[in-house]
Amino acid sequence: MITALSIENFALIEKLNIDFSNGFSIITGETGAGKSILLGALGLVLGKRADLSSLKNTTEKCIVEANFAISKYNLQLFFEANDLDYDDYTIIRREILPSGKSRAFINDSPVNLQQLQELSVYLIDVHSQHQTLELSEEDFQFKIIDAIAINQSHLVAYQHILKQYKELKTTLDTTKENLALVLKEKDYNEFLFNELNTANLKSGELETLEQSFEALNNVEAIKENLDALLSLANEDNFGLLKSLKEFKSILQKNSSFSQTYQSLLERTTSILIEFDDISKELNRESELVYSDPEKLETINQKLQLIYSLQKKHQVLTVEELITIQNDLENKVVSVTALEETILKIEKKISDLEIQLDKKAADINKSRSEAIPKLNEQLIAILNQLGMTNVRFKIEVTASNKYLANGKDNLQFLFSANKGTEFGLLKKVASGGEMSRIMLAVKAVLAQYSKLPTIIFDEIDTGVSGEIANKMGEIMREMSKTMQVFAITHLPQIAAKGSQHFKVFKTISNNTTVSELKLLTNDERINEIAEMLSGKEISDSALNHAKALLN
Repeated sequence: MITALSIENFALIEKLNIDFSNGFSIITGETGAGKSILLGALGLVLGKRADLSSLKNTTEKCIVEANFAISKYNLQLFFEANDLDYDDYTIIRREILPSGKSRAFINDSPVNLQQLQELSVYLIDVHSQHQTLELSEEDFQFKIIDAIAINQSHLVAYQHILKQYKELKTTLDTTKENLALVLKEKDYNEFLFNELNTANLKSGELETLEQSFEALNNVEAIKENLDALLSLANEDNFGLLKSLKEFKSILQKNSSFSQTYQSLLERTTSILIEFDDISKELNRESELVYSDPEKLETINQKLQLIYSLQKKHQVLTVEELITIQNDLENKVVSVTALEETILKIEKKISDLEIQLDKKAADINKSRSEAIPKLNEQLIAILNQLGMTNVRFKIEVTASNKYLANGKDNLQFLFSANKGTEFGLLKKVASGGEMSRIMLAVKAVLAQYSKLPTIIFDEIDTGVSGEIANKMGEIMREMSKTMQVFAITHLPQIAAKGSQHFKVFKTISNNTTVSELKLLTNDERINEIAEMLSGKEISDSALNHAKALLN
């Protein structure tokens, strides 16, 4: 509930501080006195947009501050989610600077307008004639029925499953799209993969094959060169080995004469050993060198295949071809993987559909059981409000779609008079009837759910006499479980309030200002008498006002 409201420099209000109590509060005043200004200021703390035209004095900032007692609204989770300090007595402040910049605070923490708007849903419901159009909206009609059906836990569970269901449906669609793309290229990818796989490529083999090819392709020249080398090394008279041995033998004769010769002898011995080893290896290589046309052709074919694949895939190495082969294998294998994934997702979706159907059936059952109660209570209240022949036709029917609040379609039809056909509310109900129906709806809802503070803004337009008296009684009855405000021009309703505020204009320093005042009992009698008879208050009007208050 709202416990206090402070307004500075807003429209015709210079400065205003007012405290509110729980129960039923009345706000009256002449047309143009500033009741709409009061609602406008309250709208600022509830997240509505503002501009410089809201400032009374454009050189000073406008401040609107409202205090709320929120301990009964279970709002701790909202405060945690928005990283705000929770307090059972929460203060919301809105400032509009002369520059036009707007700032908002919840318990002195800066917030944005969206956060204010989200919080305001739990705090205040400003109900005007215009808002009776909500009655024609299916979502609002479902909210009425679900409140009476006590469906909140069912709806939370259903919506939790529905969220998972929608996410999986999105995942399924994406996976199917990916599969379609893969299938579109499947045959070509398989061909490319098989071509590379058949080539049996190995890292580093290109260089080895090219060397082998060069060796086999030049076997005669290699053999000729090896024979010449072996001849130079091993020729009986002038071979290098024989010459080195003679060189060593002569040097050995001097080795005993000095360390220098000994060192040279050792080096010559090393050369002789190394050259002898080279000669033997050349001899072995010579024995291995032979012409093999078939092997040469096999290597040539493998090389041409690799060159062809490199050109086809526009790469320079076998390693790159192997990478492409692995990628193609993944694409080919992914068809099976995607098909398996789709089957798993479809199984999960099927399981969730079973759960959704069960929850939707529970919701439907509760709604079907609640409708007769709603029908009975609405008719009882509306009969008090002069709509003695009113009838409702409310039906829920199963849908094959998963909707945000179940699987039901709703028909909420209305007839105000005997002998008239049922029709849609917005088409067959008058403005006055809509106002009374909305009041009846709010009165019923107040019995089943914790509603925020309600401000009825001239909901009594178009009614008078006993009907107005009954409307006042209904609002007073609602105020036993919640805070209710009524902005009214009717004395019958004004007399039902537990406290009465008057909005009026005064002139100060040649400037018109709006003020709000809590009336004393005597002031209240005069105000109601004036509402009955006008500015010239008669004794009968005073007596009538006292009678209404009593």
